[in-house]
Amino acid sequence: MDTHSRSFAKALSWRVTGTIDTLIISLIVTGSVKLAAAIGVTEVFTKSLLYYFHERAWLRIPYGRRLQPSGDKLP
Repeated sequence: MDTHSRSFAKALSWRVTGTIDTLIISLIVTGSVKLAAAIGVTEVFTKSLLYYFHERAWLRIPYGRRLQPSGDKLP
């Protein structure tokens, strides 16, 4: 099972990628660097929190998981 800090680090790394995408799309749609930056900054916080809670919720769902044999060590 992932630790809380690992889930948080994954959320942050994904948000960097997502934010760059959002900034580019916002700039193309609005034509405003200032507005694109405001949208990008806002979505960093909201989507990071949403991803973290989404990730933690999925850790509680057994769907699609395989059990490790008792003698095997996790990587």
